[in-house]
Amino acid sequence: MLLTKVVALSLSFASVWAAPSPPPQSSEVLEVENAFTASKTAPKFKSLKASAAIEVYWHVVSKNSSVAGGNILDSQIAAQITILNEAYSTTGLSFSLAGVDRVVNATWFNKVTDGTREQTEMKRALRKGGAYDLNVYSSGFVEDPRRLLGYATWPWDYAANPQNDGVVIHSGTVPGGDNAPYNLGHTLTHEAGHWVGLLHTFQGGCNGAGDQVADTPPEARPAFGCEVGRDTCTADRLPDPVHNFMDYSDDSCMTEFTAGQAARLTAAIATYRTQ
Repeated sequence: MLLTKVVALSLSFASVWAAPSPPPQSSEVLEVENAFTASKTAPKFKSLKASAAIEVYWHVVSKNSSVAGGNILDSQIAAQITILNEAYSTTGLSFSLAGVDRVVNATWFNKVTDGTREQTEMKRALRKGGAYDLNVYSSGFVEDPRRLLGYATWPWDYAANPQNDGVVIHSGTVPGGDNAPYNLGHTLTHEAGHWVGLLHTFQGGCNGAGDQVADTPPEARPAFGCEVGRDTCTADRLPDPVHNFMDYSDDSCMTEFTAGQAARLTAAIATYRTQ
């Protein structure tokens, strides 16, 4: 579920796996953060609440016409948008479904993942809207050995490659999907967080500025399952943020964004994703 899970910030992807992966290097995070700080627009928090909802363009990529083959139901997509809005309700951010298109393409379903030729072909053919519009591609990741759940692009990478912008998720992670315990819709919650500039809560481990948000306690490594009460960075005497949407816990354990994360995504949207 992770941005850094893919490789590095400079690669423009934030990805999530069912298994841990190395976070970006501190030097890469520092470079991005310095540029973000230099160009940051910091509107008042209430201004995001007054802005238009982010329009979501959903692209269903399946290998055949069955739900098992990736052709998820309209009701599942609607439920996913509801889950997104509930998750982001404390941040002032909201989402509205702008459209759904369906493509049966077994090659894309099997082969699309970060950096592949098939991903480029898919996005060139299907992507809609601008920087403030969220394109979601649900697919299968069949040939990706990492058990990938999803990945996202960063807001600061939009200007250089707008066609690449968006989030790709495993079709089984939507509400009612077959990818338990990640089938309540929070893979998209997590990946959308990367899309608006949030890092993993475990970024940087116990040292340094971590995820660049002051009110998320540091943690040494990702949380899985629902490790309530875990404290991997004992110096701060605070439990790890295992309920945070930007950790790796099971969907049923994820319940919150912090006020600091809300402020960060507000600034990132104002800086990189203007309407």
